[in-house]
Amino acid sequence: MNDETQPPATILSSLPEGYRALVFGASGGIGAALVEALARDPRCGKVHAASRRPLAGPPGSAGSAGVERLAFSLEDEDSIAACVRSSAAAGPLHLVIVATGVLHGDGMKPEKSWRAIDALALERALRINTIGPALIAKHALDHLPRQGKAVFAALSARVGSIEDNRLGGWHAYRASKAALNMVMKTCAIELGRRNPAAACVSLHPGTVATPLSEPFRSGVATHKLFEPEFSAASLLAVIDGVRPEDSGRLLAWDGSRIPF
Repeated sequence: MNDETQPPATILSSLPEGYRALVFGASGGIGAALVEALARDPRCGKVHAASRRPLAGPPGSAGSAGVERLAFSLEDEDSIAACVRSSAAAGPLHLVIVATGVLHGDGMKPEKSWRAIDALALERALRINTIGPALIAKHALDHLPRQGKAVFAALSARVGSIEDNRLGGWHAYRASKAALNMVMKTCAIELGRRNPAAACVSLHPGTVATPLSEPFRSGVATHKLFEPEFSAASLLAVIDGVRPEDSGRLLAWDGSRIPF
């Protein structure tokens, strides 16, 4: 595991005092860590934590912001719309993070060559990794403020970069994340017309010690395998530093730009 010093307590100073955040995928490793970090931020007024299954209890004893727990399904647009409506009922959302995704499970696993491409696996990857986040954007972007900084962010992956692909394989996951990046880029252009100070970005969290990466960690150097808390704090630091000119980009956990 990465033994680097944990980043300092999250304080999103670039968002307004009392900012409101909505995290989709709050039951996942990174999503739960994001909710905890946001709940500890003294400048955060409210955290809305949306997950497939209801979460019990507070996200962490250090939490200071109120946390509202919501249930949704990426494959049910009505549930996505309901989560957004509930979260935005008391005011605009300054930060929306989509921390969802699928790589393996239920018979699905990364392909080693084109011979392993499977229509159902490809369809599922696109449904969860691309269509679901696109539907969240559809319903959430109108609830970002029309003035001042606001960020819509979705977890993508370095392997979704077409230019960076030098190994082949992992066809469904790569394609679904590349498609997600295009959705985010397109939304960024439109969001800039509505609020020039807002940003829409794809984020690469690094290789994180969660169930998603568990079968594929053997070749990962110890110092490059992150705890969810480290990745979440790093991503929020990137979000805090995001500028309008970063909108539409794919950014890594350390703030570096990854080519599409």
